[in-house]
Amino acid sequence: MKLINKLPNPDNKFDLYFLAYDSPKAVSHGNHWTDREGIIELTHNYGTEDDPNYKITNGNTDPFKGFGHLCISVDNLQAACQRLEDAGYKFQKKLTDGRMKHIAFVLDPDGYWVEVIGQKPLEQTENVKETNTDTYRMNHTMLRVKDKDVSLNFYKDVMGMKLKRTSENPNAGFNLYFLGYGADAPEQIANGVNPVADSEGLLELTWNYGTERDANFKYHNGNDEPQGFGHICISVDDLDAACARFEDKGVNWKKRLTDGRMKNIAFVLGMSHIICIHGTKLMS
Repeated sequence: MKLINKLPNPDNKFDLYFLAYDSPKAVSHGNHWTDREGIIELTHNYGTEDDPNYKITNGNTDPFKGFGHLCISVDNLQAACQRLEDAGYKFQKKLTDGRMKHIAFVLDPDGYWVEVIGQKPLEQTENVKETNTDTYRMNHTMLRVKDKDVSLNFYKDVMGMKLKRTSENPNAGFNLYFLGYGADAPEQIANGVNPVADSEGLLELTWNYGTERDANFKYHNGNDEPQGFGHICISVDDLDAACARFEDKGVNWKKRLTDGRMKNIAFVLGMSHIICIHGTKLMS
């Protein structure tokens, strides 16, 4: 990835870093940083690097499960994973682990899981030794949700996303739902590759069967202690109009545009996480 913007906040003792794939082969190469899909925002609070006891919650350990992972899709899966291993990064799951031989999970320096998937069938890339990071995609962000119907309705009706793919896994007791903007995607293709592997900026919702029936069940949102994942972000064409629409939809607000000093950014409370709303080509 490339650093496409930095927003320093020395008065509040934190900085924001925005990273994306930005080679000529990238989907939104050269666009303004707010007019892209597949951006990762890193927040650094001053001094944490000097605190040996500081650590984040990665969203995958009880009792603080919620956020699951980021996902990068790559040109040649085996070569890409070998490149990461050669660089000394640890894996939560290698390609050879378990039954799913077509995905891997590498750990970033804070322990967040990063899924790695291929854009081509495994048999086409098993003997390829090279990988070109210019072709990589920031494919999706995975969040766990308590009630699939409530969450799907929220992201489709309120946030305007399309359901692009569903993966049902009854034997394992969970389903996956991939949502995003833009054109529809085929449910499946003949070569076995994930049909949305070449996309950017998708949202993957993971629903574990039965959680919707437990009145006391909830996921950790990453903003309560212990902290980790912060929010997903939607950029909109007209910020005032979009927020008025959300108001009409009856959303729960974490921060309205009129709250606080930052008048060009809002936060909506999703089903289990926070959603940042800012305008295209407006500084947040």
